[in-house]
Amino acid sequence: MSLQVLTVLVVGATFVLYIYIAIRSKAKDTSDFYVASKGVHPVLNGMATGADWMSAASFISMAGLIAFLGYDGAVYLMGWTGGYCLLAMLLAPYLRKFGKFTVSEFIGERYYSNFARMVAVACLITASVTYVIGQMKGIGVVFSRSLGVSFEVGIVIGMIIVFIYAVFGGMKGVTNTQIAQYCVLIFAYTVPAIFIALQLTGMPIPQLGLGSTMSDGSGVYLLDKLDGILTELGFAAYTAQKMSTINVLFLTMSLMIGTAGLPHVIMRFFTVPSVKDARASAGWALVFIAILYTTAPAVGAMARMNLMQTIQHGPVGSIDGNIEYAKVPAWFKSWEKTGLLKFEDKNGDGRIQYYDEKGLKTAESFGWKGNEMIKVDRDIMVLANPEIAGLPNWVVALVTAGGIAAALSTAAGLLLAIATAISHDVLKGWLMPDIDDQQELKFSRIAIGGAILVAGYLGLNPPGFAAQVVALAFGLAASSIFPAIMMGIFSKRVNDKGAIAGMIAGLGSTLIYIFVFKGWFFFKSTAMLPDNADNWLFGLNPQSFGTVGAIINFIVAYVVSFATEPPPQRIQDLIEDIRVPIASK
Repeated sequence: MSLQVLTVLVVGATFVLYIYIAIRSKAKDTSDFYVASKGVHPVLNGMATGADWMSAASFISMAGLIAFLGYDGAVYLMGWTGGYCLLAMLLAPYLRKFGKFTVSEFIGERYYSNFARMVAVACLITASVTYVIGQMKGIGVVFSRSLGVSFEVGIVIGMIIVFIYAVFGGMKGVTNTQIAQYCVLIFAYTVPAIFIALQLTGMPIPQLGLGSTMSDGSGVYLLDKLDGILTELGFAAYTAQKMSTINVLFLTMSLMIGTAGLPHVIMRFFTVPSVKDARASAGWALVFIAILYTTAPAVGAMARMNLMQTIQHGPVGSIDGNIEYAKVPAWFKSWEKTGLLKFEDKNGDGRIQYYDEKGLKTAESFGWKGNEMIKVDRDIMVLANPEIAGLPNWVVALVTAGGIAAALSTAAGLLLAIATAISHDVLKGWLMPDIDDQQELKFSRIAIGGAILVAGYLGLNPPGFAAQVVALAFGLAASSIFPAIMMGIFSKRVNDKGAIAGMIAGLGSTLIYIFVFKGWFFFKSTAMLPDNADNWLFGLNPQSFGTVGAIINFIVAYVVSFATEPPPQRIQDLIEDIRVPIASK
């Protein structure tokens, strides 16, 4: 059976499963749609949270970033993992005790202001739409390869699938679907990692294989060999720090506090019966997430090793040291068709030269006239890795299904967060307070449809790789939502005026900084400055600026709050009540 037929069958079977679960779990009322009637078991909620959390950025793009960034890619691991711990310890139990449907509703009641609630909605939608762009990019990458269609058609297919099961099931359907998706994606990620670790190091545990010697009998450690291959071709050593220390620090912090402010993850803790269950499900989610996150560094390093050895299979500079284009493996031609891998024979020798033009000073003496791998999209590395390693077709098909599961699960959670904010906070909470449950459900489903169209359109022209786009979303959440929630729980002095001013200042400053380099509203043609270190403020890239935005938020909120009247006594009493961890409502 051909790879494409097998892939279509495997992916099609998972689609049927997801849609069947969504239809069987169809939401009957707003409690079902928003919080699954608060009846999800902690272990199952932990698994659903893992799927919701491990998006296309985690499954597809994170290992790809690690493959090309090397040491610097650990920033994403540290930031996202540390942020989840922050969320589990500092925010989730208190928000669950508060007992409402949405983060915006918490902010509206805590800061006793409908305007604060609407500002929170604007922050939530801005961060969530940016995040879902990254998922759409991942969906397009997976579908374009697995179905042999263009990137654009792949996004449209993904939009249709997400629409069907998110609209039908709401949080109840999405939760049950995400449990199935977690099983698919974690199996799809770890199985090929085990195979490839065995091939390269003889060690079946990828995490240990990363620090093991090569299985070729040379006694050279995998990372040492990878460093040697890259430096010979002019690239920086894989294990060397290439990002500035300030960017490492600020990007890690931005990812951490952005994680703790992401509404679609926070919403998951509203679906369990009690505060105790919220804490338990946070622990379980961390276990489920750790399985993939501890495997990713090995997947990234081994993918880069396999790619480099495929192209540069002999001594650098030798006549036959580079692979002939006419003899490239089938996977190379398949990915070329998607437009995510591009080769240009600059010196006309029929062979592929892949090197760093600035780093390899002797390239001209070899007859090389420039790097001929003019595009290697980082988001293809995890998906292409099993093919590069020559694994069986069923493993390749399984990875494709896993990548789709990761992208769809998070996209559904984000769209649900957006729809909930629009229907429950804006319409029911402000513009149309008299609508009944069925009308609210109808508007929620319409909102999901609109959000999918916007995300799909922006996904066709993403401002970066999936993980980079997601990092921008985390920065927006870090600069706007996280400070408001933290101050809402742990400070009785911050008032409505301070919270509103802080959110606007934090989000506004971060958005402007991002738009200057990425283009206004992510239209690249409107970018005002080249996105490079020469133009960044204090050397901070756009992905790192969320930390600065958060600092601005905190400062503005406290200055304004202390310059105005304190919150009413009933609000201060509410904060005291939220902090007490013994309630079980």
